[in-house]
Amino acid sequence: MITFKRSIAVATAAGIFALAGISGAQAAEATSPTVTKTVLTPEQKAAFQAARAAFKTAQTAFRAAHAARVAAVAASQPAIASARAVRDAAVAAATTPQAKKAARDAFKATVAAIRATYPAKPVRPVKPVRP
Repeated sequence: MITFKRSIAVATAAGIFALAGISGAQAAEATSPTVTKTVLTPEQKAAFQAARAAFKTAQTAFRAAHAARVAAVAASQPAIASARAVRDAAVAAATTPQAKKAARDAFKATVAAIRATYPAKPVRPVKPVRP
């Protein structure tokens, strides 16, 4: 029985190595496409340089807008934490389900009002592609 198990293990190992060899040979045969750069005309080069400059300007504006949004979110965190503490106290002091619901709804309205002051999420600029 032990020899039978060993022979199965050897056959399995041989099969795995054979498959790995075949897949390795196929990977070696695969050809990669060659990329050739074409020389740009002066008009194309000028247009590409202008697009790159516009991209750099848009990227700087994006980073500034993103930093402003992050700062606004960070500045609002203490206000949200305070509103959360008020909500928890109101829910703990409430005696009826309607009072608890009113406390939660007031908290949701406060958080919605705080989040409404956040600047809009900036749109990431698209990098120009070389023609």
